[in-house]
Amino acid sequence: MSILEVKNLTKRYPSFLLDGVTFSLETGRIMGFIGRNGAGKTTTIKSIFRLVHPDAGDIRVFGLDMNTHEHEIKQRIGYAGGAVDFYKHKRIRDMVAVTRRFYDNWDDADYHRYLSLFSIDEAKTPLELSEGMRVKLSLTLALSHHAELLILDEPTSGLDPVSRAELSDVFLYLKNQGVSILFSTHVTSDLEKCADDIAYIAKGRLIAAEPLQTFLETSAAAGCGATLDDIMVHYEKERLL
Repeated sequence: MSILEVKNLTKRYPSFLLDGVTFSLETGRIMGFIGRNGAGKTTTIKSIFRLVHPDAGDIRVFGLDMNTHEHEIKQRIGYAGGAVDFYKHKRIRDMVAVTRRFYDNWDDADYHRYLSLFSIDEAKTPLELSEGMRVKLSLTLALSHHAELLILDEPTSGLDPVSRAELSDVFLYLKNQGVSILFSTHVTSDLEKCADDIAYIAKGRLIAAEPLQTFLETSAAAGCGATLDDIMVHYEKERLL
């Protein structure tokens, strides 16, 4: 069953075109969403959340149209980006006291479990946290209301290798609990540890959307390299020729 369906998503800007992007994410799977800066990953994610209004295309989440079921859908989605600019001088526990009111399924036990896992002191303010710890705080908030779908936009960009490995373990645990994850990242080595599928976008066009192993094997057979980094470098160089 597809938990997220994006069909023919199109958004025109004066200097950029997101051109008919189509992919789907199945229940209980992790999809890596890869591409260079400016390729269209964030525009796609913002369109899913209706923070950007596409010129064409359809987005369905849990089988529901995002345009008509936005509130219901967002109750069941978690989002985390990089180091989010929180209210820098507010204590974390005070911010969370407000945040929990937005979610019908907020779970204090889960919230405190992730605080402990990520070693976050809720008595601190975001200003007192490192960039990596602010990323972990963003993930904690995304994971604390029993989200069935996680959409992650460069969540590991400010983290050290140990923290990234910890998060990969968390993602695999959530996947085993039936949570689906769309994981946009430049750190492709993280995806090779946990992703089931890959969606590769370049200059606004979707190049591939298929199981990770299929993508790696097909690319290797075509002489594009054996890793996601190798494949992206090879393909982007080919586009410049």
